[in-house]
Amino acid sequence: MLVSHPSSSLLSSSSRRNNTVAATSPLLLVEAPIPPPSPSTLTSSQNHTPNPPSDPHNVPSLTTLPSEPILYIPILSGLPTKSSSSNASAVLPQGSVDLASLSLHRALHGFKPLDDNYAETSYDGAFNWEDLRLDRELEREWYCVVFRSKRNKKSRENDQKLYEADAKAHREAITAGGLLMYWYGVPSPTTGTNLATCIWQSRTAARAAIGGPEHIKAMRLAAVSYDFYRLERYVLRKTKGEDGVKVEEYVEGTEVGW
Repeated sequence: MLVSHPSSSLLSSSSRRNNTVAATSPLLLVEAPIPPPSPSTLTSSQNHTPNPPSDPHNVPSLTTLPSEPILYIPILSGLPTKSSSSNASAVLPQGSVDLASLSLHRALHGFKPLDDNYAETSYDGAFNWEDLRLDRELEREWYCVVFRSKRNKKSRENDQKLYEADAKAHREAITAGGLLMYWYGVPSPTTGTNLATCIWQSRTAARAAIGGPEHIKAMRLAAVSYDFYRLERYVLRKTKGEDGVKVEEYVEGTEVGW
């Protein structure tokens, strides 16, 4: 799926019981529905040779089970620009693209996890943030959403519906604008947990992307498909005079980016 807004009624029973997601959480990351691998899959995947990296600008189909993590980065149409293209797979159709976001967009082409334990690792320690370098004169903040989850066995009965709902929700979010990057992994072979994340130009853009009908449908299917899911929100900050970025905890109720 992509990122959607879970109301308290849509949280899994274990999420409500453990209070892992507050009822006021603004977004639920729409992650491709990936069931934990079977034992036979684990055996073959251990000997699997990774495929060559795919083009991060190609919109994922989200209709099949990926064997490798997927990085999706919308193509930016200009700086600044108002896109007139209707091709959601080719252009990020947002109102404008600022210099800092363009610089981050370029750097994110090298975004990757530090190891295969990303689903069990803190967000700031799971990815190669230190490798993301931007112009020292730039200053900006962006909104990050993280979705940690574990699919339940019963959800396999709804896999096809979930794949279709996720694909539609994904395209709906792209069309809404403001998405800079979408990354999602594959379930841990030992725990079955997974992680997916989005980086948005702003919290406002992220919230605007989740109100469409396709996201609502995907939310409802997701609510009964996981043993647990947990939403985390962060701020990615670039400070003037520094060339790196920092991941910070999001403060509830504050606006991020523009």
